[in-house]
Amino acid sequence: MTKKKTVWFEVEEHETIEECLGRMASEGYIVAGRKEEPIFTEVDGEYLPVRQRIQFKGLLDE
Repeated sequence: MTKKKTVWFEVEEHETIEECLGRMASEGYIVAGRKEEPIFTEVDGEYLPVRQRIQFKGLLDE
């Protein structure tokens, strides 16, 4: 089976950034980029931040 050359890895809700980077490395990928996106919830008509979604772009380490 051939692995994709580029994969986005998301830091899971109960995972540290270091654990996510370790997971990437164990699957054979190196970091090539990062993006963050806020996650909001609506409470009484107001949008309140819940957490930050962090994703790392992984390139296959050949």
